[in-house]
Amino acid sequence: MQKLFYFTCLLLLILSSIHAEAQELRCNVNISGQKLENANRNVFRTLQKEVYEFMNNRKWTNHIFSNDERIECSIYINLDEQISGDEYKGSIHVQAQRPVYNSSYKTTLLNIKDNDLRFHYIEYQPLDFNETSNKNNLTSVLAYYAYIILGVDYDSFSSEGGTEFYQKSQSIVNKSQNAQESGWKAFESDRNRYWLVENILNKSYSPFRQLLYHYHRLGLDLMAEKPEVARAEVADAMKNIQKVYRTRPALYINQIFFDAKSDELVGIFSKSFQDEKNRIISILEECDPSNLTKYDKIKNAQ
Repeated sequence: MQKLFYFTCLLLLILSSIHAEAQELRCNVNISGQKLENANRNVFRTLQKEVYEFMNNRKWTNHIFSNDERIECSIYINLDEQISGDEYKGSIHVQAQRPVYNSSYKTTLLNIKDNDLRFHYIEYQPLDFNETSNKNNLTSVLAYYAYIILGVDYDSFSSEGGTEFYQKSQSIVNKSQNAQESGWKAFESDRNRYWLVENILNKSYSPFRQLLYHYHRLGLDLMAEKPEVARAEVADAMKNIQKVYRTRPALYINQIFFDAKSDELVGIFSKSFQDEKNRIISILEECDPSNLTKYDKIKNAQ
């Protein structure tokens, strides 16, 4: 009996250890070098494996995640040009999802395409990340987006819950101001890595982060049990993006939100009653005019 007790305690200790060591991200990685005709394809396979391990095996927070709590995300790197023997140029597409309570549905949190990807890579060279400086532009970009993913996910569960992670992304931006590669500096573009995290942390645009919490936790998470109440909460949350838009229409985070949510919004409000449709269409027509054709589906839905 005593042996059984000790065995049970040991088993529980092992299981709790496994639980504590689970990483935060469950990230699918795909790297394409199809446009590089004379390149060594094995290099891209090796790089894909190393990027996968970098994203999934690194501990990004001090928090404890169970395996089921890991954040589902994906990274697609498309290499357009081989500048030299070990230098590449292309784009990185980052997506992230989170489950909706009491359903099998997963909502898209992020859907970002970043065209400012440039880095050096030698096959089998470790992908080192240095938090104090940008010594490897690829890992700096990957870490930046890992923290953005964490920040948006945490914001969707608690009001401004992702602040510490956005601050880590901003720290990477600050450490990258002397980098030769583009995407890190304010003057290069109004829609790059610098402005994404600046917009998120800027108190002038704080309704954006209120939107993330209200839309997901108070809206979508009720959809399975109380669909009409949930739709009303999502509609109410959308007033926050309207506030941000009216403060500064061309803000990068406005685009980021609608790139992730435009299709979902059509699905949600196509089932709504006419007065609610009219209210949400008014917001969408003002704040996301580029997707008006898509939003016509809400108007025409029976």
